[in-house]
Amino acid sequence: MSSDGYPRNFRPDEFLCNCGKRCESTDPSATKHLAWVLQQIRDLVNVPIKINSAYRCPTHNRAVGGHPKSYHMRGWAADLSPVGVDPTELHAAIEDLVKSKRIPAGGVGLYKTFVHYDIQAGPKRWRG
Repeated sequence: MSSDGYPRNFRPDEFLCNCGKRCESTDPSATKHLAWVLQQIRDLVNVPIKINSAYRCPTHNRAVGGHPKSYHMRGWAADLSPVGVDPTELHAAIEDLVKSKRIPAGGVGLYKTFVHYDIQAGPKRWRG
């Protein structure tokens, strides 16, 4: 864990909105918890993971077609692209961590080029 409270493989700026204004979540403790969970995933797959989108301000969420109640707007979600590994492998690793109760069940969505993961209270699964 670094001095800013983020795990070693993730930086705070990776969790800012991509809207161009560098907006950030109003719940930094939840975002740090998400970062900690992502580190558990990163440790299991043992490859770098690129965060395509984490926090989204409401304006940016609408612009990218995000769900009106997206967990991205709370700082609870991230869209992840593993480097050098197919997203299906990352998806399987996340499900293994959930089954072993090492990370929250949350929301997991598999897309062609990335995996969505969020720390919502209950399990939700989908394919994009």
